[in-house]
Amino acid sequence: MEAWLIELAKGIGKFFLNPALYWFLFILTMASYFRIKRERYDFGIKIYPKFMEWHRTWLVSLISGILISAVIIGTGMVFSYETLLVLALSFVVLSISTRFTLLSPSYTLGLTFLILFFAPYLIDMQGVIDYSLLYESSLPALAVLAGLLLFVESLFIKRIEKQDTFPRITLSDRGVWVGEQQIKRLTVVPLLMLVPEGLITSFAPWWPYLSIGESSLGLALIPFLIGFNYKAKGHFHQDAIYKLAKANTFLAIGILLIAVGGVFIPYLSLAAIILAIIGKEYLNYRYREGDRLRRPYYQPHAKGLRVVGVLPGSPADRLEIETGEVIYRVGGKNVRTSQAFYEALQGSGAYIKMEVLNHEEEVRFVQGSLYEGEHHSLGFQFAEEPFKARREKNTNAS
Repeated sequence: MEAWLIELAKGIGKFFLNPALYWFLFILTMASYFRIKRERYDFGIKIYPKFMEWHRTWLVSLISGILISAVIIGTGMVFSYETLLVLALSFVVLSISTRFTLLSPSYTLGLTFLILFFAPYLIDMQGVIDYSLLYESSLPALAVLAGLLLFVESLFIKRIEKQDTFPRITLSDRGVWVGEQQIKRLTVVPLLMLVPEGLITSFAPWWPYLSIGESSLGLALIPFLIGFNYKAKGHFHQDAIYKLAKANTFLAIGILLIAVGGVFIPYLSLAAIILAIIGKEYLNYRYREGDRLRRPYYQPHAKGLRVVGVLPGSPADRLEIETGEVIYRVGGKNVRTSQAFYEALQGSGAYIKMEVLNHEEEVRFVQGSLYEGEHHSLGFQFAEEPFKARREKNTNAS
C-alpha cells in the first residue's frame, strides 16, 4: 500500500510536467479568442464568456478518467514512456489548427498506434514483420483505450444542451444570410496509467496482463485531450447532437469489441485502429454531406424572425425563448424584420406578449415584464447580415 501511495503522489506530479496539459490551455485560449472575435463580428457582442468551449465537461471528465483508470490498472495495461511521448506529440500535431476536429480518440490514438507500429520496421528496414512487437509495445492496450474514450466523446456530445451551441452567421449557397450552430467542445480527461520503473510489484500471477517486460511499475497521471467541432446549418442543432452521439456510440462499441479480441489475436488490434480512423472519417463525411444538402434551417422564416442565438443571462434568456424558434408576433403585431420587432417592443410597454413557433411549427405564447432600457438589449440574435458588415455599409453610405 505504501508503494502505491508513493507512486500515486509521483504520478500526480507528472501530470503538471506533461506538455499536453499546457498545450490544452493554449489551444483553449486561442479557440476562445477567435470564437469571441467572430461573435463580435456577427452580432456586435460577446455571446459566451471565455473558455466556454470547456463548459460543463470537467465533472464528466473526472468521473470518466477515474473509471477508465480503474480499468487500465485493474487489467494491468502498461504504457511505455515512448508511447506517452508520441501521444503528446499527436495531440499537438492534430490540434494545431485549434478547431478540435481531429482531437477525437480515433485520430489521436490512431496516429499514436500507427507511429509505434510502423516505426520499428522503418528504422530497421525489416523484411519480415514480427507481430510479437504488438505485445511488447502494449499496442493492444491503445486499441482498447480508443474504444473506451470514444464512449466518453459520445457522452460529451450528448450532454451539450440546447442553448450551449455557438451561433454564427454565414452566406448560404443562394447568397442569403443564414445562421448556423457550432457544436464544439474541448476537454481534458485525467488518466492514471501504469508505466515502467517504479515501486509497484505484481499482486497476482496474471497481473500486469499487457506488460512490456518490466518487473516493477510506476504510475503517471496524463492529460488526455478530447475535442470535436461540428457545424449544424441544415440540421436543427438538437437533432444533430442526437444523431452524432448515436453514430459515435455505435462506432465505439464496434471498436471496443474488436480491440478486446486484439488482446488475444494481435492482428485485431490493428483492425480496431483502422476501423476507428476510417469509421470516424466516414461518419463525419456522412454528417457533413447530409447537413450541406439540406436547406439551411436557420434561414429567415416566412412568418417571422428565426432566433439564431440567445445571450445567456439576458431578458431573452429569462423569457425562455430557445435557439431555432421563430418569433412572429409581438403585442399582436406581425414581425418579419428585426426593426419591426424592436418597434413592436417599444409600443408594448413594460409587459410584452409574444407568439412563437417552436421546432415542430407549433404556436406557443411567451409573456413577461421588461425593465427600463431592456427593449434594445434583449439578447436575441437573428438570421440577418452580420453586425459589422451592416455597420461598415452604413459608414460608407454616410
